[in-house]
Amino acid sequence: LGFVDVPGHERLVHNMLAGATGIDFVLLVVAADDGPMPQTREHLEIIDLLGLGRGAVALTKSDLADAARLAEVEAQIAGLLHGTSLAGSAVFPVSSVTGDGLDALRAHLAAQAAATRQRDGRGRFRLAVDRAFVLKGTGVVVTGTAHSGTVAVDDRLVVSPRGLEVRVRGIHAQNAAAERGAAGQRCALNLTGPKLDKELVNRGDWLVAPELHSPTSRLDVELRVARHVGRPLQHWTPVHVHLGAARITGRVAVLEGDALAPDASGLVQLVLDSPTIALRGDRVILRDQSARQTLGGGRVLDDSPPTRGRRSAQRIAVLRALGRDDALEALTELVELVPGGVDLARYVRLWNLDDDAAARLHGQPSLVEVPGPTGPVAFAPRRWAALQSRLLEALAAEHEQH
Repeated sequence: LGFVDVPGHERLVHNMLAGATGIDFVLLVVAADDGPMPQTREHLEIIDLLGLGRGAVALTKSDLADAARLAEVEAQIAGLLHGTSLAGSAVFPVSSVTGDGLDALRAHLAAQAAATRQRDGRGRFRLAVDRAFVLKGTGVVVTGTAHSGTVAVDDRLVVSPRGLEVRVRGIHAQNAAAERGAAGQRCALNLTGPKLDKELVNRGDWLVAPELHSPTSRLDVELRVARHVGRPLQHWTPVHVHLGAARITGRVAVLEGDALAPDASGLVQLVLDSPTIALRGDRVILRDQSARQTLGGGRVLDDSPPTRGRRSAQRIAVLRALGRDDALEALTELVELVPGGVDLARYVRLWNLDDDAAARLHGQPSLVEVPGPTGPVAFAPRRWAALQSRLLEALAAEHEQH
């Protein structure tokens, strides 16, 4: 069980977002004397937009409030949580002065930790870097949350999006020396490399398996606009995009219509001012140009979308297919939509499938695999048959004329 303590002040929401990436459980803190604060509401909205559905509330400073005040604040908390992903979460009045309630909260956290399903270690390794520093006698160290896969001493990784190749010299996982780190853990990795310098690794970078290094400046996203934003999200709105531990400026291209209403969901393309990397399913949060208000949040569907035809009916259908939860079902639907076939190597990377999951995509009766320049390309049988017919017809016409 590891803790990530994030700042509460509204001017430090960007730090809160960097820390909230990749966590499993939220402990929302509300003081009994103050009650819910404006930043509490914003943190809760971000938690909701990140899709974090497990949590509890610590109602602190209970020694400074009588029973009536505690009941009043608990009612305020229940109203605040209503309609969010944390609705119905347990509230624990606690005091660090008297110790009241701490045993109950501790027991609840231990039970929740025991009930937490081990994070899926399949797929290639990814770590969102939130800190990089130099330790005397050790060298460059980066810390962050491992989002997928496993890492071992001597593994070769890439600092992305820069593309810097490094080797893992040592690992601390959950504050203890280890031979391996895994998805869901807080890890510190001691890195080495011929071109490595602390200045070349920064918060917001990703440390990834080489197969996942694919920088992009465009992301197609399934987005939900924040409920309390007060106005529709207009096409081409300038935003701050929070992804992993990164904060990147860019603009929002609304793909259906010209705007998205508060609490509405829709498809958008994020056009970024600097490159990053992302995979399908990664969560993003959008804040306004001044970084003072949360505008919405959602999940990445595609990390290499086209610049033309992004609003076409066919492209919207492709994104709907990518929204499916099963990789094979999504692929079976995609090949019916894309006349030129689906590059399986790119598809496996986008979903971060391990070797076993990737192997299940091959040999399916609903797919025809054709060798391509970078690996097999998958077609729907009817699409492939139509291409064959067109080719033979074109050859026949050419032979008749010449």
